[in-house]
Amino acid sequence: MPEDSPQLLPGTLYLLILRTLAAGPLHGYAIARRIKERSADVLDVEEGSLYPALNRMLLKGWLRAEWGTSETNRKARFYRLTKQGHLQLAAEAGDFNKLVNAIQLVLKTA
Repeated sequence: MPEDSPQLLPGTLYLLILRTLAAGPLHGYAIARRIKERSADVLDVEEGSLYPALNRMLLKGWLRAEWGTSETNRKARFYRLTKQGHLQLAAEAGDFNKLVNAIQLVLKTA
């Protein structure tokens, strides 16, 4: 990430990937591009973080992957959420919202 971009909080990369894939299957580069676009170019997920996270999520059973052809006619691995992935998204989103609310309380009252 560029130095002027905020760093992701630990654990938020999973949440961002899960939420991005909730709309449908995407290949890795498209996941990173969508996160960047949807964050108004603030969040720039690098390959060195994205692909290890995708592999860990596959091992956890949150994602399924299959080979296909990208919009540029290249062979690409497409990722999609499993049922367990949808459940994990709900859990991660709930935990994240609790954390953000708690931080906001401290910022308002400290």
